Amino acid sequence: MLTSKYTPEEINEIKIKLKRMYPQLTAADLSSTVGKEMIMLSLVAYKLRKTRQQFQDIIDGL
Repeated sequence: MLTSKYTPEEINEIKIKLKRMYPQLTAADLSSTVGKEMIMLSLVAYKLRKTRQQFQDIIDGL
C-alpha cells in the first residue's frame, strides 16, 4: 500500500491525471469509497505492473 495520505481533492486530481496517462484504466479501476483511496491506488499500481515505489514516483510527478 502507498504510504502517503491524500485529501479527497488530491485523489480526484490524481484519478484524472492517471486516466489521461493510462487510457487502459477504467472507471471501475479508479472508483473508490471514502477511506479506501489508498487501496484503490494500490490496485491501480498492480494493474499497471508497477512496484509501490515506481507508482509513488509517478504520483509524485503528477
